[in-house]
Amino acid sequence: MTVTHGEKVVREFSKQAAAFGDPRLNMEFTVNLARLAQFMEPELDPEDVVLEVAAGTGLVSRAIARRVRHVTALDLTPAMLEQGKREADVDTLTNITFTRGEASDLPYVDRSFTLVVIRFALHHVADPAAVVREMVRVSRPGAAVVVADLVRAGGADVDRIERLRDPSHGAILPADQISELLTSAGAEVKRTDLFDLVRPLDPWLEQTGTPPEIAAQIRKELADELAGGPETGMRPSEVDGELHFTHANAFFSAIAP
Repeated sequence: MTVTHGEKVVREFSKQAAAFGDPRLNMEFTVNLARLAQFMEPELDPEDVVLEVAAGTGLVSRAIARRVRHVTALDLTPAMLEQGKREADVDTLTNITFTRGEASDLPYVDRSFTLVVIRFALHHVADPAAVVREMVRVSRPGAAVVVADLVRAGGADVDRIERLRDPSHGAILPADQISELLTSAGAEVKRTDLFDLVRPLDPWLEQTGTPPEIAAQIRKELADELAGGPETGMRPSEVDGELHFTHANAFFSAIAP
C-alpha cells in the first residue's frame, strides 16, 4: 500500500507533537521564535487577522496572539493542533482558532487575511509553489506574507541526511528560489534575514525518534566528514566534544498584490 506524502507528515509529526515546543529538542522552532517575532514587528497591527499555515502547535500564533485581533493556526496533523490548543488554554489565549487543513489547498476565500505566515514548513510540503500561491491568494491587498524556512547552503545533497532522520522531509530550497516563489505568486519581497544556526546533533535526532541504527549512520557520516570524508551538506562541527551541525535559515517578508 502506497503511503502519501501527507500521511508521512501526519505520522512523523504526531510523534513529535508533545515535545514540539521543547527548546532542548527543537532549537530551530524555539530559539529563533523571538527573532521571527521581531522580524514581523513592522507588519503587526492590533487589527490584524492572521493565518499561520502548517502551524504545528501554533508557536508563532501563540507568540503574536496578544498583539493582533485573531489568529488561525492551520495544520494537517491533529495531534499538533490538539497540543497547541492545550498550550494556548494554559496561556489563556482566547483569540486563536486551531483548524485542520491542507497548506496547498487553503479552505478560505480570496483576500481573507491581513497577515499570512509559514514557518519551517516549506521543506516538508510536496509542492512549495502551490503553498505560496495559496498564501498570497488568501491575503488582502497590501497584506504581509511572511515565509521562514531552512535554505540550502552549498552544493552537497543535504536532503538525503534530512530524509534519513525524518521521512516526511521534502526538499530544502535555496533562498533565491523561495524569493522567486513569492514573486511568481504576485507578491513583492521587501525584507529578508539570512543566518546560520549551529545545533547539537543528538537532540535533533531524539526529536523525531530516529531509529538507533539510522541515528548511528548519521553520526558516522558527519564524523567522517569532519575527518576529511565526503560532504554531507550538514556542515558538521565539534563543540565541547559534542557533534553539531549547521542549518542555514532565512526569513522573507513580502507584500501581497
